[in-house]
Amino acid sequence: MIPTAFEYARPKSLDEAFSLLAKHGDAAKVLAGGHSLVPMMKLRLAEPGVLVDIGAISELAGISFDGKRFTIGATTKHAALAASEELRRHAPVLWEAANQLGDPQVRNRGTVGGACANGDPACDYAAVMFALDATFTVASKAGRRDDAAGAFQRGMFETSLGPGEVLVSMSFDAAPHSAYAKYHHAASHFAIVGVAAVLELAGGAITSARIGITGVGDHAYRAGGVEKALAGVRPDDAAAVAAACAGSASGVEVRSDSQASKTYRAAMADVFTARAVAQAASR
Repeated sequence: MIPTAFEYARPKSLDEAFSLLAKHGDAAKVLAGGHSLVPMMKLRLAEPGVLVDIGAISELAGISFDGKRFTIGATTKHAALAASEELRRHAPVLWEAANQLGDPQVRNRGTVGGACANGDPACDYAAVMFALDATFTVASKAGRRDDAAGAFQRGMFETSLGPGEVLVSMSFDAAPHSAYAKYHHAASHFAIVGVAAVLELAGGAITSARIGITGVGDHAYRAGGVEKALAGVRPDDAAAVAAACAGSASGVEVRSDSQASKTYRAAMADVFTARAVAQAASR
């Protein structure tokens, strides 16, 4: 449980970080909160020669809300999201995910950007960002680009981040009718199944839905079939909601491990999708 020797740098600006990443090339790894990378280093599954700690770059942290749209800095701590009254009121799906993530130590040190950039198949925020239709802003020496959630999250431990690139922020519109429902591992609190629901409602019925699911496949995904089936459903009709949420893992290669079999995981995906939808509609 001892990592190989490495150098450590703590830049104060993005330009300084880009210079360090360019100088050290493939030997460099970006460090945010460290709750994903450091355990991998201890197991020697990752052996970076240089850690570039972006925690001191002030522009990468914080929550801003202009009344319509949120921007979350990549190094914003989970605890800051969990304590945000604006998120609780205007984007409760992210607020709930942050409050259900890990334990107090993890929430006080880990970062939203680090979790997303790691690409873990059980990442809570991955489902949330899909449901929020979030935009990921990525920066490098060459400039900045915006990736949709589906373009940023590509596979198991795989994102669109390339050499010399840093995730800067995530942005999304307010989503007051939203919720996150999670079936978590008792010890680690990782999602065995996690479902994020964002709804639009009119006349007592669901007019549109975005459903993001994590923990089920090798990466988070949008449950398009469920989204279509929910259109026009009255959320107070539990049987209709359950029927629309059936098959939430359809078309996905469902994972099987010591925590849950494929069959059980797929069944729980339907159950927790219905729960997330009901909770989102109640707001």
